[in-house]
This record gives sequence, C-alpha cells and structure tokens, in this order.
Amino acid sequence: MLRQIRYFQAVVRCDSFSEAAEECHISQSAISQQIKALEAELGFLLLERSGRRFSLTPAGAYFYRKSLVITADYDRMCAQAAKIANDDDFHLRIGFLRCCSGLEFQRSLEEFIEMHPLIKAEVLLGNHEELYAHLRADEADIVLNDQRRAFSDEYVNLELMTSRLYIETSTLNPIADLREIEIGDLRNMPCVLIAGQMQQAAEEEYYRIVVGVQGEIVFAENLEEARLRTISERGYMPLEGIQAEDEVDTSLRRIALTRGGRPISRKYCAFWKKDNSGYYVEEFAELLKKNFANYTEGRQRE
Repeated sequence: MLRQIRYFQAVVRCDSFSEAAEECHISQSAISQQIKALEAELGFLLLERSGRRFSLTPAGAYFYRKSLVITADYDRMCAQAAKIANDDDFHLRIGFLRCCSGLEFQRSLEEFIEMHPLIKAEVLLGNHEELYAHLRADEADIVLNDQRRAFSDEYVNLELMTSRLYIETSTLNPIADLREIEIGDLRNMPCVLIAGQMQQAAEEEYYRIVVGVQGEIVFAENLEEARLRTISERGYMPLEGIQAEDEVDTSLRRIALTRGGRPISRKYCAFWKKDNSGYYVEEFAELLKKNFANYTEGRQRE
C-alpha cells in the first residue's frame, strides 16, 4: 500500500497522471491502475475523474494531507533505523547550559554511554542563546536549557523541573551568611554572567529585564573564570539548575534569590526538533526525565 500511496501523492502533486508516471518511472496506465487498486482497498474514492481531468474528493483531500505525514514519518524511521544499524557512525550531540551544575545531566550522560558504548556523545556547552542557536542550525540533536520563550510547535518541549534561582558569592562577602536575598539589594555589587562576546547583549537584556539585575554586569567566558571574578571583585554570579546544599568548596556560598519577598524560579526543559526525533534522542530525553523526576521525588521526601 505504501507504494500506491506514493503514486497517489505524485499524481496530486503533479496534478497530472502522465507527469506523475514519468516522475515515478512507470507507465500512465500502470499508475492509474495502482491508484484504482488503492481506492478499492480503502473502500472509497480518492479522485473524482472527468475525462482527462480529475479532482480530489473530500475524503481524498483528507487522505492526501495525512498520508504526507505518514510517509514523512516512515522515511525518518527508516533513516534512523539505518543509523542504529551502524552505531559506530552515529553521533548524539547534546547541548548543556554552561553555568548549570546539577548532577541529573551527568547521571543521564553516564547511563546513556553505558547503554551505548559505541555511540559518540558530544556535549556542547553554551548559555541559553548559544544552545538555542545550535538547535536551530541543526548543530545539536537535543539541548537541556532554561525556558525563556513560549513553547514552539516546531520542537518537542519536555519539561524537567522548576528550580529556584541562586547566586554564588565568596565567603568573604558579608552577604554570604544570608540564606535568601532580594535582587534589589544586590544593586551595588557586580553581577558576573557567563557568555561569549556575541551573546553578551542578549544575556544582559534578559537578566536586567526578566530577573531584575540593576548594578554593573561583567562577563566571563567560562564557569571557572566567572567564579574567580566573583571572588576577586566581591560580586555574585547567578547559577542555573543548582541546589543550595551543593557547595563547590569552602570559598563559595550559594544564596537563594527573591523578588518582592517571593522566590525567583526558572523552568528547565529538554528541547529537540520534531523532525529530528529519533531513537537515541528520545532515549536520552527519557533518561533526563527519569533522573530529574528522581531528584524531585527525593526533595519532596526530605
């Protein structure tokens, strides 16, 4: 039936039996017979014929639209299966927030590599905008990112967790003894953000408008540099997807951010393009979902 459906699609696309037959490398009479056989198997007419001309019946128009989706899915399934059959040639490119320090991603990556030792898992680090750019340009198969935009129908948007926003600061900073702090109370301290030169404007706009940063903003290229600048400049650094008890070392403290007395929270999701949904992408997404769910359940029991 699949071949007959493709013949039917060709006739509709070309709006001609003869052109469709030429495209499919069969005779005009053969393609006409194949479509009649398809109609007989389905039990209804797809085309209303009038001499040399034809038009789609209402059922045919519906069948045509849905058949395009089915054949596209079939083609992707076959391509993905071919990749699975050649594990040593397959890469899974995973985007991860550069300033995120949660262990759920690490556990998911370790489990995936253990399950598929021949698959080449490549981790791409970046801030929100860099990861979004990787996904749009097909340079990443799946990314773990914070949600800053409304969900798009072009992507699968798998919600993983909602986490409070924390800052990290030096133990030498007088605010280090606080458990929570208002974002407005940090107006006289430099805020250290991690971003490449091309992404700095977008990061600054987000933290000023959405988070509410008022003071000076300085940039670092990576997490290590940002922590050094936080210590040396007596500033603070916002961190993604972390918990207050996960201290890095004795020279740093983590403090929960509030605005108007209420916690500032952020939603974290796994994103991937719907037309790039495949076995390994979805399997890694399931590992993320499981590990983030385990963390959430563990926190609720405490």
